[in-house]
Amino acid sequence: MPTVKPFKATRTTPDKAAHLISRSYQDYSVEELEMQLKYNPFSFLQILNPGYKFSHEITGEERFNLVRNRFLEFKEEGYLIQEESPAFYIYESSDPHHSYTGIIGGTSVADYVDNKIKRHEDTLQPREVLFKEYLKIVGFNAEPVLLTYKDDLEINQIIARVKTMQPEFDFVTTDSKRHKIWAVTDAEICAKIEERFTVLPELYIADGHHRSASSNLLSQELGEQHDSYNYFMSFLIAESQLNIYEYNRLITDLNGHSKEDFLMLLDQYFRIQNRGLEIYQPSKKHHFSMYLDGDFYSLYLRKDVHKITTALDDLDTQMLYDLVLRPLLGISDLRHDNRIKYSFGKFDLSIMKSKIDKGDFQIGFGLFPTTVEQLKSIADADLVMPPKSTYIRPKLPSGFIIYEFENE
Repeated sequence: MPTVKPFKATRTTPDKAAHLISRSYQDYSVEELEMQLKYNPFSFLQILNPGYKFSHEITGEERFNLVRNRFLEFKEEGYLIQEESPAFYIYESSDPHHSYTGIIGGTSVADYVDNKIKRHEDTLQPREVLFKEYLKIVGFNAEPVLLTYKDDLEINQIIARVKTMQPEFDFVTTDSKRHKIWAVTDAEICAKIEERFTVLPELYIADGHHRSASSNLLSQELGEQHDSYNYFMSFLIAESQLNIYEYNRLITDLNGHSKEDFLMLLDQYFRIQNRGLEIYQPSKKHHFSMYLDGDFYSLYLRKDVHKITTALDDLDTQMLYDLVLRPLLGISDLRHDNRIKYSFGKFDLSIMKSKIDKGDFQIGFGLFPTTVEQLKSIADADLVMPPKSTYIRPKLPSGFIIYEFENE
């Protein structure tokens, strides 16, 4: 029975919202980042990249302290203000293709430790420690963890009721996304939200494993100092609204095999059809697309050649690793082997073809997306997916709702 609670957010003002919020820092090209920092003084990127002010690249603890300074400056200038009372936030993001609505609130580190908030990815300890130190020094978290839960009629009704009211924010950003936010401060509605989430058996991390793990480390260190360290900000969204996309694989070489030998090795596991220049997109699990030497191929897993005994065995990314990447191409370390790269996107198979045709890679594999059911089955079994098994939307912008730690 997970604990979800309202919190006193630090947030942008309505007149600055469209200018202040930003995508994830890594999503910007060098050119885009330069334009934002040069021409938009209100951008949250000014906080995240404090070295720009000094025309100097800054890293580590020095950068963290300057991030803290920029954050305080934004508060002093009135670009960011703190709520007077705790609130949940109903957030809706929409574009011409998708619409997502969920609840932003504080979730319990204890639930993460007790596996009421379930995970499906491994984390890297150095990254956990680094982000823990970042949170400790800057004193806030601007990127909520994306959590999902089984669709619940009563939660849907609460959200629908709140959305009949006038939103606090309603604006469109330059990427054609419309953002609406409702601050829920009514004690009765907040209590109903809290109560309803205690009925759910568990929550699942969709995106934000390192942020969750770092929050756990921070709680261990400072949780007795103030209870705000024992929670982390999350965006809770029903699993029916979650969109999971595939990460495709590009490999630099055939590990010494000729094209003909490699195809014959694949034949023991897959029914192979050469589709020429037809861009083949897998339409079901256990079907794969492959691009090699100017041709696309469809690969259909042969029956009874791959034993499925766990939820992980049924996952296409694990299957490709077990049958192809490790034994045939010699790639055992999916995180650090420089011979493999990952890519995603609506037109990614065309992009994959272009990169291989240019000689950057020799072979590419397209996959069918992991399903929510597979994600949950793996998390329920305490198993771990291979790296880059899911690309999940929504991706939330940073800076419009901020979880600030208290020290008093």
